[in-house]
Amino acid sequence: MKAITSPAALLGRKAVALCLLLTIAPVLGQASSTAGSSAPTRKTTAARRKPVQSRATRAARTARIKQAFVASTELRPMAQQLANLRTPEAYAGVTAYAQHHTGDAAAAAYLALGHAYLLDKRFVEAEAGFRKARQLGDELPDFADFLNAEASHEAGNDSAAEALLHGFTARYPDSIFDTQEPELEANVLLAMNDPKGARDVLASAAGTNSANRSGYQLAEGQVQYALGQQDAAIRSFKQLLLSHPLTSDAETARARLTQLGAETALTGAELRSLADAYYNGGRYSEAAEQYRALMRVPGLSAQDRNGFAVAEAACELKLKRLSTAQAQALADTDDENGARRLDILMELARSRDDSAEQQRIVNEMETRFPRSRWLAEALFSSGNMYMLKRDYPTAVQYYNDLATRFPAHTNAAAAHWRAGWLSYRQGLYATASKLFDEQIQLYPTATETVSALYWRGRIYETQDHLPSAAVANYRAIIRAYPHYFYAQMSRVRLAGLGATPPAQAPQLERFQPVVQPKLVDTFPTDSPHLAEARLLANAGLNEYIAPEIAADPDSSTWSALAEAQIFSSYDETFRALRAMKRALPSASTASIGSIPLAYWRILFPEPWWQTIQEESAKNNLDPYLVASLIRQESEFNPSVVSYANAYGLMQLLPSVGKAMAKEVGMTHFQTFQLQDPATNIKLGTRYLREMLDRFGGVQEYALAAYNAGDSRVVDWQAQGPYQGIDEFVESIPFTQTRDYVQAILRNEETYRAIDAYARSKGAPGTSATR
Repeated sequence: MKAITSPAALLGRKAVALCLLLTIAPVLGQASSTAGSSAPTRKTTAARRKPVQSRATRAARTARIKQAFVASTELRPMAQQLANLRTPEAYAGVTAYAQHHTGDAAAAAYLALGHAYLLDKRFVEAEAGFRKARQLGDELPDFADFLNAEASHEAGNDSAAEALLHGFTARYPDSIFDTQEPELEANVLLAMNDPKGARDVLASAAGTNSANRSGYQLAEGQVQYALGQQDAAIRSFKQLLLSHPLTSDAETARARLTQLGAETALTGAELRSLADAYYNGGRYSEAAEQYRALMRVPGLSAQDRNGFAVAEAACELKLKRLSTAQAQALADTDDENGARRLDILMELARSRDDSAEQQRIVNEMETRFPRSRWLAEALFSSGNMYMLKRDYPTAVQYYNDLATRFPAHTNAAAAHWRAGWLSYRQGLYATASKLFDEQIQLYPTATETVSALYWRGRIYETQDHLPSAAVANYRAIIRAYPHYFYAQMSRVRLAGLGATPPAQAPQLERFQPVVQPKLVDTFPTDSPHLAEARLLANAGLNEYIAPEIAADPDSSTWSALAEAQIFSSYDETFRALRAMKRALPSASTASIGSIPLAYWRILFPEPWWQTIQEESAKNNLDPYLVASLIRQESEFNPSVVSYANAYGLMQLLPSVGKAMAKEVGMTHFQTFQLQDPATNIKLGTRYLREMLDRFGGVQEYALAAYNAGDSRVVDWQAQGPYQGIDEFVESIPFTQTRDYVQAILRNEETYRAIDAYARSKGAPGTSATR
């Protein structure tokens, strides 16, 4: 759950604030035009520089926070439940804890209560909780004061909020709230009819990170308007709208510009960029509305008006609300708008499987718009269309056309690879070899190039009868991508080739492991920020854990592990895993020994390991396979429900859960039981066993069926023959399913490698000893 600290939350009483500003602006209209000027950047930046603490002071502060952490440890499960659920029972539990404890333990409980009330917009109760937290404890005073000020502002008690915020950064010079404080205080002062004070607060933060925040920029515009500096306010609102278009603050800025009759200050190009930002952000309804509004602006050129109309149609296409007749009614022009119109018509033809119309449109685009980006989009979509129809020659034609005409396009590498792969599937090995060699040369960093390296090796081995060249390719994959699916396949191929030496292949030297960041698996004992982060977990303030750790200037080598271990400490394995994935996105290219074991244990966790082992044994499954599937399906989040209505760790549909429950003798089964880890693993392993039995024990088939359904796998099998299971996996037409199968097989091998490495180092806690 995310606390109400966003800039939008700081302006929760927007209607009141807007009316207030309109009332006081005329009165303040005579203010000097330079009233909003700020102090020099160098001076303000220096004034907000973090002070350097002595080692003794730092150690003493850390020791006090650790004592508070120990005192409040028993609060953690209750506070976490309150933060996540905020039920009456959760409130009652934390309240009882607070009332039966004193000092830091009670303070943490009241902080948890205040935070939960703030999330629930019960601002008066939140104020009371934060006040109690501040009275009873001294270790998180900036949290109590800042969040209390936020609650007071939202409750309309702005004098109390200002009392807490005035001098905040001086009192708490290393608080994570220092960058947010100016915008909150400015809004408080505005609500108190003190725009000059608000101006001074913002000016003191000019040139700092605070000024880059959308909330700061919105507050700046509000202050300028209140001071009668309407032109400056319009510029600020406009800048905010264009620089942070997808934020709620941008929505407020847009409303202010409309209210001021100043939307005309936005040029046609700026308005278009704004609507395009909505479109690119996947906010198609908003983008469509924006494009329609733009079409109504007087004085537009015909080209701009056509552009808005076509863009609006593209939104309706994404929303599946566009008819062919509506698309055909768009102006047929000889510019990019006309090219996009044809691309839209092509997509509509594809959706109704009208091959003749699709081909006619693409041919027209190639003649009229040979360099248009919309032609590139149409070529890629057309290639996908025929690949799914299993018309590989036609698909290759479109993919090749895209790669040749638009080598720098976003989809060029993927199109080039698919042309090579579909040529291989047709037995056109000479053509495939040429395309694979080009892929390796032209797109060395593309994801698809790993596949090209492997299949070029297979051609060297099985068609060209050049085993040394094949060995060179396989070794390059293992060297640079040790945990990829194709590294596993390469090891299998190398085993079959025995002691064959690799050929000299200078073009493969570019494929090297990604250099991993410097990481350590120990933490400083005197970091107050790390100690505070752990205390925050006790109070259920999870969203502040990562920022608090990052506030330690020396945390770059251990912050990810610290954050992840805090989440793991209260069994939120999925949060720990996600934190580590963000920190180490290239771990799949790293050798096990290049990253400390503690990091691997979080990247590939083994919670509920005993249950996994027991249920795997009952169903004759490898527990590593089960853990790998869970990692891919749910990241070990037992409560997750997917968009497809699949539940829990192994993502079972209610119908599947019910069927498996009947088979194992569970009576009175209810869907909610799938969110119980033991039940989910019990039923999920049974289902996985059935998939394996249905497909002769072949994991690749079973995993594809687990993800996409067994009927599809039967259909894909019929599209063979395949010269090995690797060909089947690469031939899966659904990218999501293909990646899913490869990821689980990769996970399984990585789990084994981690535990083997741990045993070789004599590390405790490996799965072999659990």
